[in-house]
Amino acid sequence: MPLTISTVNVNGIRAAVKHRSEANRGFLPWLDASTLDASGLDVVLLQEIRADEELAREALAPALADGWHLTMSPSSVKGHAGVGVLTRTAPSTVRVGFGSAEFDDLGRYLEVDIDTDLGPLTAASLYVPKGAALSDAEKDIAKHDEKVRFMDEFGAHLGRLVRRRRHVVVGGDWNIAPAEADIKNWKGNLKSPGFLPHERAWVGGLLAAGWHDVVRELFPDDAGPYSWWSWRGKAFDNDSGWRIDYQLTNAKLADRAAKAEVARAAAYDLRWSDHAPVTVRYE
Repeated sequence: MPLTISTVNVNGIRAAVKHRSEANRGFLPWLDASTLDASGLDVVLLQEIRADEELAREALAPALADGWHLTMSPSSVKGHAGVGVLTRTAPSTVRVGFGSAEFDDLGRYLEVDIDTDLGPLTAASLYVPKGAALSDAEKDIAKHDEKVRFMDEFGAHLGRLVRRRRHVVVGGDWNIAPAEADIKNWKGNLKSPGFLPHERAWVGGLLAAGWHDVVRELFPDDAGPYSWWSWRGKAFDNDSGWRIDYQLTNAKLADRAAKAEVARAAAYDLRWSDHAPVTVRYE
């Protein structure tokens, strides 16, 4: 049996599950109707849950009643960040954070171990800080430096994780577009956070160290496929997006990546998040 894994920044789980219209009934119908594999999803990595566990479980009650297991790491800052993992089987082990005194209680990283038909799997949900371009503003300096500290600490963790002999996937909102093909308007964003030289070099270093960007490997010559579009203006209508949500895997799992899709909504008013789910089937 294949293993199908999706990652999505829900932009607030309570908002994502709302029925906005008869045509847009939110996150839960999407969860039930994966188009990539007839057998459905096995693992869903969630970011920006923006709720404590009680509220998240209330929002996801129909899915939990249907057999999904929710593991999550909310942020200690109310209404901010928060990551989670939905799995069809209960995890055997859960690890919150990556050993960081600064970031582990901010809802930015969570690992679970589960058994799958492909073998033991470590699945991790990640939400990298957005950061900022350096300027004279103290706020920009603080955000820029926070992201650098996160990348330094988390990069060390990834250096250890990639060597694990089991299947490993780290999916989430990386808040970094690694290459020109990952932004529609890359020339206009050369000084924007998420496309700064040191950020792109950091992702490049991860790939050089053995991680695989499986969606890019499956779509080597495509622009995108983009996973985030601003709510403002005509960004979505013009498909002026960024590819900042992706799944990095170790070589063992990358060899199994067979098919991928980004579930871009058919129209602006059918969106339930400003991000689209990124789904990969491993066989």
